[in-house]
Amino acid sequence: MRKKIIALSLLLGLVTGCAPEVGSPEWCKKMKTKPNGEWTMNEARDYASHCLFK
Repeated sequence: MRKKIIALSLLLGLVTGCAPEVGSPEWCKKMKTKPNGEWTMNEARDYASHCLFK
């Protein structure tokens, strides 16, 4: 059980560590390709403030 928790924690760390930083050019490109209906309110706000109104 303990090994599964450790493995899951490491996997989660690797996955989140590879995501581009909010507001970076890579993040803006990623959000541009993501369907608008799948955006969260926070993502929409961040996209507007970091990618549209620089």
